[in-house]
Amino acid sequence: MTRFSAVASVFAAAIALGITPVQAAGVPGQHFIENWDLSGDGIVSLAEVIERRGDIFLTFDADENGFIDAQEYVAFDEARAEDMKGQGGANGHGKGAMKNMSEGMTLAFNDANQDGQVSRDEFLGAVDRWMELVDRDGDNAITPADFGPKK
Repeated sequence: MTRFSAVASVFAAAIALGITPVQAAGVPGQHFIENWDLSGDGIVSLAEVIERRGDIFLTFDADENGFIDAQEYVAFDEARAEDMKGQGGANGHGKGAMKNMSEGMTLAFNDANQDGQVSRDEFLGAVDRWMELVDRDGDNAITPADFGPKK
């Protein structure tokens, strides 16, 4: 991967993940919801999660072979690490949700057959487990309440 394509991948990840380096003050998860909520209703549905994860997969499958391999995961990991800087809302609320989102994107989390690479089927097949990490109230959608302080 060229330096340019690596930088482009990091930038694309920021857009695809819906995470920006600067979190809106006091509004945990706002950028995630704005970028993943395709219908604009303020709720990220399961269908929207599946679509966006599919977009992310395509972004990081740089050689378009149907897998995000270990080398491609390096760029993906770097993009997530950079995107996580400054995340979490006021008083740190939302950091757990953002950490869980990031964990659910890792090679280890998504590599179901543990062959060191993740197929599109594996990546999309991990949606339910990822939702369990992120959807704290279990309503099968991601809303601002999933980012706020635990009650």
